[in-house]
Amino acid sequence: MSAAPTDEVDRIVDAWRRERPDLDVAPLTILSRVLRLARHLDLARGSAFAEHDLEGWGFDVLSALRREGAPYELSPGQLVAQTLVTSGTMTNRVDRLAARGLVSRGPDPSDRRGVKVRLTTAGRTVVDAAMADLLDRERILLNQLPASERDHLAELLRQLLSPFEP
Repeated sequence: MSAAPTDEVDRIVDAWRRERPDLDVAPLTILSRVLRLARHLDLARGSAFAEHDLEGWGFDVLSALRREGAPYELSPGQLVAQTLVTSGTMTNRVDRLAARGLVSRGPDPSDRRGVKVRLTTAGRTVVDAAMADLLDRERILLNQLPASERDHLAELLRQLLSPFEP
């Protein structure tokens, strides 16, 4: 029977246990791995988006619009709420995406003073292709686990994350 694989977190935890045996470092065995996995995921995401001339923030805006369904539009305030940025930041992002022809602005038919941001055909093409590439990379990251373990891990992470969600 082979020994369980070790990783950098095991080395960090062992060092802390040696240096500070008075501390319970058990949280590191989980949360340090989550953090390191998030870093690997960020790299994979960045790579997938770069192939489509996008940055993460651009994908976030385009995907929020795409998930909305036809006609693929939201108010700037709704985009702010979904992407957790300030209104000034969102204005800048929409300006940059509009300059590339990926989104357009138009009047809000239900509010004369309001604006709707709409995904263009070009924006939809880009976000759909970026999403497909992202999912391919994420599958590679997760393929080390059987499907049943992935489902279990998803549930455990949901339980940990839910107190932070609105």
